[in-house]
Amino acid sequence: MDESAAQKRSPAVLTEIPRYSASQPAEAAGRSRIPPLNAVLFVLTLLTTTMAGAMMAGEDFMLAHPFDLTLAMLLHPILTVTAFFGHPFATLTALGAGLTFSIPLMTILLAHEMGHYLTARYHQVDTTLPYFIPAPPAPFIIGTFGAFIRLKSNPRSRRVMFDIGAAGPWAGVLVAIPAVIIGLYLSDVTPLSKSQGGLELGNSLLFLGLSRLVLGVDPTAVNVSLHPAAFAGWLGLLVTSINLLPVGQLDGGHVTYALFPRRHRTISILFVITLLLLVLVPLALGRSPWWGWMLWAILSVALGVGHPSTVDRDTPLNSRRAIAAWATIALFIVTFSPVPISLSLPEENPHQSPNNGRAVEVISPAPHHDQMLHRWRI
Repeated sequence: MDESAAQKRSPAVLTEIPRYSASQPAEAAGRSRIPPLNAVLFVLTLLTTTMAGAMMAGEDFMLAHPFDLTLAMLLHPILTVTAFFGHPFATLTALGAGLTFSIPLMTILLAHEMGHYLTARYHQVDTTLPYFIPAPPAPFIIGTFGAFIRLKSNPRSRRVMFDIGAAGPWAGVLVAIPAVIIGLYLSDVTPLSKSQGGLELGNSLLFLGLSRLVLGVDPTAVNVSLHPAAFAGWLGLLVTSINLLPVGQLDGGHVTYALFPRRHRTISILFVITLLLLVLVPLALGRSPWWGWMLWAILSVALGVGHPSTVDRDTPLNSRRAIAAWATIALFIVTFSPVPISLSLPEENPHQSPNNGRAVEVISPAPHHDQMLHRWRI
C-alpha cells in the first residue's frame, strides 16, 4: 500500500500523532541533546511532586494562592519554592521529607515515557523526549498531571505501533511493582478501625495481591499506615490502567488498533460509553462514583476516538506480538479499579465488627492535618 492511500484511509479527526510524511527529517531521531523545555519541565515536576510528598509527610507550609503559585511555576523554579514555602530557610528540610514520594513517582513516570521513546528510536520513528507536566501541590495532591511524548512521524506498520504503545505501560509497571512492594514492607499494620472518614483508594487486583503477599494478612481486616513509596506505586498502577484504556490514541488504543484495526473505532466508542456508565450507574445506586471517568470520556471524544492508519495496515501481528498484546490487555484488567478514589464518611458505630466491611483503612499524612484517613476498596 502506498503512503497516499494510507493517508486517505486515515480518520479525519486530527490527532496527536500526525500522518506520516516522507519529507520529515529522519535525522531528528539521532539527536541526543535534551531540549531546555523538557529539562525545565522535568525539574519543575520533580519540585512540585517533592512538595506534595512533603505535605503528605505533615510539613506545614505557608501556601501561596494557587494562581500565584502557578504563575511562579511558569517563571522560575526558585520563585516556585519561595511562593510555596514562604520561608526560604525551611526549604531544604521540608523538601527532603517529600523525596520518598517524589523519587518513586518520577521514576515510574520516566520509565513509562522512556519505554515509548526508546522503542520508537529503535524502530526509527521520529519522536520527542518526554514532557513532564507539573501541577501545584495544592489543590492537586500529587503535584503532577503526568508526562507524555509526541510522535512526529507515523509508525509504518501495526507491529511497530504495538511495540511503541505497549512498551510504556510495561516499563512503568515494572518499576511500580517494586515501589509497591518496598512501600508496603515499610508500612505499619494496625487493627482495623472505621471511626474516621476520609478518602478511599480503590484497589486493583494487582495491588490487592501484592498487599496480601507483602503484609501476610488479610488486607480487608487491618489498617495500613501507607508509606509514601507505596502510594507512589499505587499511582503508578493507576496511571498504567488509565493509559491502557482501549480508547483513541491512548496506549491501550494503540494496542487495540494493532490487534483490530477495522474494529478499533467501535471498541473505542463502546469504552467511552463504559466510562460514562462507571459514573452514572453508581449515582443511580446512591453511591459515590469517580468523576475522573467522566473527564476521560469527554477528553476521548474531544481528541477523537479514531486512530490514524499506519502505512502498512494489512500485515497482522506475528504470534509473539499477538501473545504480548493479549498479555497487555490482561495487564489493563489487573491494574484497573472501577472507583480509584472516593470519599468515605465516618461510621456511627466505630466498635462494629471489622468483618462487616470490605475495605482496608490506610492512614497517610496530609497538609494541615496530622493524619488523613484513606481506605482501599477491595
